[in-house]
Amino acid sequence: MAHPADQHFFARLAALNEKFADGLPATLDRLAGLAAELDKEAPAPAAAELQAVLHTIAGSAATFGFRGLGQQARTLEQRLRVLTTFDAVAAADWDGWLGELACFVREARRDPKALG
Repeated sequence: MAHPADQHFFARLAALNEKFADGLPATLDRLAGLAAELDKEAPAPAAAELQAVLHTIAGSAATFGFRGLGQQARTLEQRLRVLTTFDAVAAADWDGWLGELACFVREARRDPKALG
């Protein structure tokens, strides 16, 4: 027999899982919007926010059953961190990263639990 505290914990976890899943479309829309705003000549403002959103996804996703989504967000976040470390980055490098982000967003919209 489950302890009442355990039942409460799992009920809260299920509610948080649902909240994460329900908020995911808006989060993905935010990523797409920030990507569209990114100025390759001066990426700092949008890049900082992109990194924050990716970091949040990477840190939360596995907890709520979206392990692959979190792993891909972490990879994108790490690559973005490398790009923003340099004073000058070729437009082709930004284009490559933005293409990967667009693919991530598209796949996550289709089936966020299938990413892996």
